[in-house]
Amino acid sequence: MSFPEQQQEPPGHTGEMSPRPDHGEESYTGSGRLAGKVALITGGDSGIGKAVAIAYAREGASLAISYLSEDEDAEDTAKWAREAGASVILIRGDLADPAHCRAVVDRTVQEFGRVDVLVSNAAFQMTHETIEEITDDEWDHTIATNVSAFFHLVKAALPHMRSGSSIIGSSSVNSDSPSPTLMPYAATKAAIANMTASLAQLLGERGIRANSVAPGPIWTPLIPSTMPNEKVTHFGEDTPLGRAGQPAELAPVYVLLASDEASYISGARVAVTGGRPIL
Repeated sequence: MSFPEQQQEPPGHTGEMSPRPDHGEESYTGSGRLAGKVALITGGDSGIGKAVAIAYAREGASLAISYLSEDEDAEDTAKWAREAGASVILIRGDLADPAHCRAVVDRTVQEFGRVDVLVSNAAFQMTHETIEEITDDEWDHTIATNVSAFFHLVKAALPHMRSGSSIIGSSSVNSDSPSPTLMPYAATKAAIANMTASLAQLLGERGIRANSVAPGPIWTPLIPSTMPNEKVTHFGEDTPLGRAGQPAELAPVYVLLASDEASYISGARVAVTGGRPIL
C-alpha cells in the first residue's frame, strides 16, 4: 500500500494526514479489563498514544493524557474517551523539561489519587542523511524527550504506584535494527528497551511490572512531519506483511500489559512489527 505525497511541520497533526490513521475509534470494543485503574499516557493526543487512550477508556480506566501542543488532536482523544464513560484530564507541555514530567505526575495524582499504569510514549524524531546534519540541540532534545522524560516520569510516579501497577515504555523496531537516518531516535529506543529491562528487575520486589512495546512502521503524524516524501509514500512496504501498521493494531498489546492478566509478564519487549524480527 502506497501513501499519497504529504509533508507537515513537526510534530504533525492527525487531521492533515491522508489517509487518516485508524485509532480504533469505530472498532475497539472493551470488556472491563482495566476497570478502576488510573492510567497516565504521554503522547496521548495522536498516533499510538491516542489508540491506547481510546482502548484504555473502553476498558474502564481513568485517564491522564499528556501532550505537547496539539490541542485539537488532544481534545479529540478526550472526546472519544469520555464517550466511553472515562474520566479524563489533559495536561499540555514539554516533557523535555524534567519539572514538567514531575508536574504531569502531580496533576494526575491530584485528580485521581494514584498511578496504576504509566505509558511513556511521547517521542521526537527527525530524518537525517548525514551525522553532520544533526545539531547539538536536536541531539539533546531527542535524548531529553525520549529517554530522560521516561526516567523522570517513572521516578515521580513510583511513590504513587502500588503492587500490581504497570510501567510500559514505547520502544521501536529501531531498538534492534536501527535505521541510519534516524540515529538519535534509534539510540533512544534502544535505551528505553534497556531501561525497561532494568526497571523490571529493580521493581519486581515491589510487585510493579515493567515492559516495553517495539512497534514497526506505524502510520502516525510523526511520519509525514519528520520523513521526506519518498519515504512517506512507500512507508512500511518493506515489512514482511507489505504495509504500515495502524495505531489501532498496537492498542491490544498495551491493554494486555496494563491488565492483571499480564501479572507474570515483566521485563518483556513485545514486537508489533509486521513481521520484522526482534532478537
